[in-house]
Order: sequence, then structure tokens, then C-alpha cells
Amino acid sequence: MPLSDIIDRIAKEEARVGRAPGSTQLIAVSKVQPLERVVAVLEEGHRVFGENKVQEAASKWPDLKERFDGVELHLIGPLQSNKTRQAMGLFDVIHSVDRPKLASAIARIAVEEGQCPKLFIQVNTGEEPQKAGIMPADLDEFVEECRALGLPVVGLMCIPPVEEEPSLHFALLAKMAKRNGLDQLSMGMSSDFESAIAQGATHVRVGSAIFGEREYG
Repeated sequence: MPLSDIIDRIAKEEARVGRAPGSTQLIAVSKVQPLERVVAVLEEGHRVFGENKVQEAASKWPDLKERFDGVELHLIGPLQSNKTRQAMGLFDVIHSVDRPKLASAIARIAVEEGQCPKLFIQVNTGEEPQKAGIMPADLDEFVEECRALGLPVVGLMCIPPVEEEPSLHFALLAKMAKRNGLDQLSMGMSSDFESAIAQGATHVRVGSAIFGEREYG
């Protein structure tokens, strides 16, 4: 599906639910996509992209950022503590802050480097043991910890369980964000981004619907 179709669907959903036009940012998720597909989307003028892995992003985005001005890069996958410094140098926004140890590492490196990407806290809304994210019951305390460390936390992120109605999880995330005075919500993917917009998503993460199915080697 062309990029323009996704942008159109976002605009229609914003209008349908009475949201301001352009209040949802589209993150084009380029993980595991062939370089020519990514370049094609850049050439269409899109500048906000998401990657899952630090190593993959490091192998392609420094060159692409030299070729195309104004790229904003988001890390949407889990971040290992030993990749924190590299991630903070590469990404403008990190969506997967999910544990105190990682928050402390980011805070320490931010002081050393004199800069820090914007941060989202990932919440495990489905309380799935195999999935990253802070548990809902621990969130308020974790937000306070991050603020005490001086971290620029701007919002919350979630990935709902595959077999559950996503809008319930989006509504839960919105409620938790409001309670903590956070106004940005990273939620919704190719299959459910319209439902996320209806629940207040400020960032939707769309990959295969823009680029086509991923080709895992």
C-alpha cells in the first residue's frame, strides 16, 4: 500500500474522531526492509522512521541521514543495556525504556554526552511474561524514578497481545499516560493504527503496510 494511502487513512480517522489534522505522527518502520524500499519512501518526502535493532540501524542510517536532510529516527525495539550508548548516539527518540537499570544507564550517559533522546516508557499492558515492558502496577513509580533521574520522558508505548482486542490496551495506555501527566502515546501498527488513533495515539508505527511484507533471510 503506498505511503500516501496510509497518510490518507490517518487523516480520515483523525477527522472521524474529531482530532486535529496532523496530530498523529506516522513512524515508517523500516526494520529488515531492503534498502531500495526505504530510499523510495525517503524520496517521497517521508522523514520519520523506526528501527527495532541498534545494529541494523547503525549499518544503514548514518549514510541515509547524509543523503536526506531532516530524518528523525525512532528505536521501537528492546534496548540491551550494553547498546545504550550507541543507541543514544543514533536515535532521536527511544520508545522502549522498560526497566530501572536501563533508565539509570541512559541518565548516566546523558550526563556524559550532554544530550539525551526523547524517551517513551514501554508498558506491558497484557502482562505477558515473554514481552518487554514495565508492568502496569509498577508504572507510576517508574515514571517518578525516571523523572528523578532527569530523563526526558514524553510518553508511553505498548504492543497489545496478538489475540486480544487492541483498543482495550490502547485505552488503558491512554488512561495511564493521563494519570502521569504524559501527553504522547506510541501505539498502533499496520493492522490496528486506526483503532489506536481513535484512542489518542500521537505516534503510530506502520511497517509492512507501507513497505510490503518483510523478507526475513
